[in-house]
Amino acid sequence: MRLLPLAPGGPRRRSPHHFPSCSLALLLLSLGCCLEVSRVAAGSRRPNVVLLLTDDQDEVLGGMTPLKKTKALIGEMGMTFSSAYVPSALCCPSRASILTGKYPHNHHVVNNTLEGNCSSRSWQKIQEPNTFPAILRSMCGYQTFFAGKYLNEYGAPDAGGLEHVPLGWSYWYALEKNSKYYNYTLSINGKARKHGENYSVDYLTDVLANVSLDFLDYKSNSEPFFMMISTPAPHSPWTAAPQYQKTFQNVFAPRNKNFNIHGTNKHWLIRQAKTPMTNSSIQFLDNAFRKRWQTLLSVDDLVEKLVKRLEFNGELNNTYIFYTSDNGYHTGQFSLPIDKRQLYEFDIKVPLLVRGPGIKLNQTSKMLVANIDLGPTILDIAGYNLNKTQMDGMSLLPILKGATNVTWRSDVLVEYQGEGRNVTDPTCPSLSPGVSQCFPDCVCEDAYNNTYACVRTMSALWNLQYCEFDDQEVFVEVYNLTADPHQITNIAKSIDPELLGKMNYRLMMLQSCSGPTCRTPGVFDPGYRFDPRLMFNHGSIRTRRFSKHL
Repeated sequence: MRLLPLAPGGPRRRSPHHFPSCSLALLLLSLGCCLEVSRVAAGSRRPNVVLLLTDDQDEVLGGMTPLKKTKALIGEMGMTFSSAYVPSALCCPSRASILTGKYPHNHHVVNNTLEGNCSSRSWQKIQEPNTFPAILRSMCGYQTFFAGKYLNEYGAPDAGGLEHVPLGWSYWYALEKNSKYYNYTLSINGKARKHGENYSVDYLTDVLANVSLDFLDYKSNSEPFFMMISTPAPHSPWTAAPQYQKTFQNVFAPRNKNFNIHGTNKHWLIRQAKTPMTNSSIQFLDNAFRKRWQTLLSVDDLVEKLVKRLEFNGELNNTYIFYTSDNGYHTGQFSLPIDKRQLYEFDIKVPLLVRGPGIKLNQTSKMLVANIDLGPTILDIAGYNLNKTQMDGMSLLPILKGATNVTWRSDVLVEYQGEGRNVTDPTCPSLSPGVSQCFPDCVCEDAYNNTYACVRTMSALWNLQYCEFDDQEVFVEVYNLTADPHQITNIAKSIDPELLGKMNYRLMMLQSCSGPTCRTPGVFDPGYRFDPRLMFNHGSIRTRRFSKHL
């Protein structure tokens, strides 16, 4: 199938209205344009960029294990980040952070519903024009390609349906709503195309691979390109390709130290999980773990095909390839069967592998990074002046290129707004209203007061997480991950009160930050200054997002 561009003529023959008609480099820079536009006439090309995004792929519990080709073709050919985090452990808020380079409190996508601003009219009007792909296309002369899952409510009738194509995309192949493998609908540049359940033509991961290869074959060769490929795997319903459905038969979910134990001294939602789990729950999560790995084998094939086609087309040496996930996942930790949404490492830590020009082979970086850094990094690669954006993240490009004098952050913010309806779950009538994501044995993964914010800190001396819940208890969890990597022991009541106060203050500052103030020195940075008197003047910025509590 040959791809068609979004507009007649597509990116091959753009009219003067598509890009600024600036002729002088200084004028371009003053307008915030990319260096690319001023260099086209000279024949030099800015690098291409590919962003591969999986859905619900953990890093802590072995999520990268099945991806042998991906690790060889991206990780070993570039850099692996061992401390990569998401600012919210849920699909839509995390994807919004990737696109905008902003924390959830700045892009205002709080959950996977239209009411939570997921692909809503408000999101489309306020945030979509300022995403990094929109800047790449309008200011930098990049042709842009999207294929796969966008935001969970994309295509909803109340938000413009499948006819809506976000600003910034030359080619648009977006999945209607949430991840599926068969029987789904794609928006092809704003026109609906239904797919059935014939593996050879409908399996979504393979469809995404095929349209991506088509783009590489039919795109313009006179302009750099950006591709974002967003796979359904390993999200439920965990439907593997036929050739992979018998793999990993002897694989089970990891029985690590926090598997199937009671969450002592944790938030009530964790404490409500039944311990030990029932045999049926363990059997269910083991099966889910196995199927998740099976679906990732097709992603591994996609990566291999993409890299080979880039190499065949002579593009590989001028292309950055990023591989990451929108959030982590758990399977039995603290007796929670399966899901994400929690503040622990297994849900907020993700894979991040990057290869590209100037990146040395087989490097590992321990720098604390977040998915809000992807947008600034890609714009930096394109030569865009990052001071012209309102992004909260930082460019990873100096780290990728081996700079040794980089001033870097020591903390990131994690924030989540719980979901739950004010009705009793019909499958669990004994539970109070407000819980959600409940399993047959009535263990619930979320609730409307499962609302928290955390500072995740890493420095030469500390590996720490400080979290507060927005509930009646104002419950606090603190973990020293150097001594307790599985986050079993909450040290909130035993840690130095002065340090606790500093972390509380830092959390309030990050929850109200925007742009440059999100990159100010953390508690363990040499430039940090703590004035306890300011804590009493900052009470107004900590807003309670719910008036109802369980």
